[in-house]
Amino acid sequence: MSDATAEVRTWQTASLRSTRRRTQDRIATALSWAATVIVLLFLVSILFSLVIKGLPGLSLGLFIHPSAPPGSNGGLANAIVGSIEQTALALAIGTPIGLLGGIFLAEYGAESRISSLVRFISDMLLSAPSILIGLFVYLVIVEPQGHFSGLAGSIALAILAMPIIVRTTEDMLRLVPTAMREAGMALGAPRWRVIVFLCLRAARSGVLTGILLALARVTGETAPLLFTSLGNMNWSFSMNAPMASLPVAIYQYAGSAYDDWVQLSWSAALLITAGVLFINILVRFGFKRSA
Repeated sequence: MSDATAEVRTWQTASLRSTRRRTQDRIATALSWAATVIVLLFLVSILFSLVIKGLPGLSLGLFIHPSAPPGSNGGLANAIVGSIEQTALALAIGTPIGLLGGIFLAEYGAESRISSLVRFISDMLLSAPSILIGLFVYLVIVEPQGHFSGLAGSIALAILAMPIIVRTTEDMLRLVPTAMREAGMALGAPRWRVIVFLCLRAARSGVLTGILLALARVTGETAPLLFTSLGNMNWSFSMNAPMASLPVAIYQYAGSAYDDWVQLSWSAALLITAGVLFINILVRFGFKRSA
């Protein structure tokens, strides 16, 4: 009789635990769905506001006319060109350094003191406020030169992009199976060829995602550019002079008392968002077809 009672109690305990686990699972699932819905609502509301308020300002003049005083039917052509130049140069500077840093950490550094120092610095830069990076570049480059410049802005953006590329490259390379490296070396390929033509090729989607994340971050940065490239109401193709950009234009126009400048700020925000979205879709579609 006691054995039967013990079995019943054991069954009841197991059933209670199973019910508790199912309840916890349902609560966690419901909370996950609720969080997802909330995030999507915020995202959709932001995109909806950008489209509704920014779309009316899109016109041919926006892309061919430079900035102008209020009421002069100015555009954002100089800011668009300036953003493209500064962002492209920032990626040209930051991407090779970030890739080499990530390769060193994943393939050569192992657990050495140098690799620990590089990771620590990368984490510090990753979490550092962008305005501090802008202030640093201002003290190191702008102040000694005695003038603002697009080059200083690109360097500030490159510093912001590098830690993202470094850590993403390291993480993606560590996911590549060791057997792939051993197979390449067994065929007589030097280590650098194995890394470049096997490991990086296998991790190219993840590495590219890291570069796109870096691009998405630096594209909308305003504070570093205020300390470095400053902005320019006129055309400026020289990287050694103050240069306009879309984030700075948004900062200057958004708080204006003039309706046409406020409209330009909404259109600039829409252009930045659409540009980043287009690059992500284009690259992902291209790699999906080549895979």
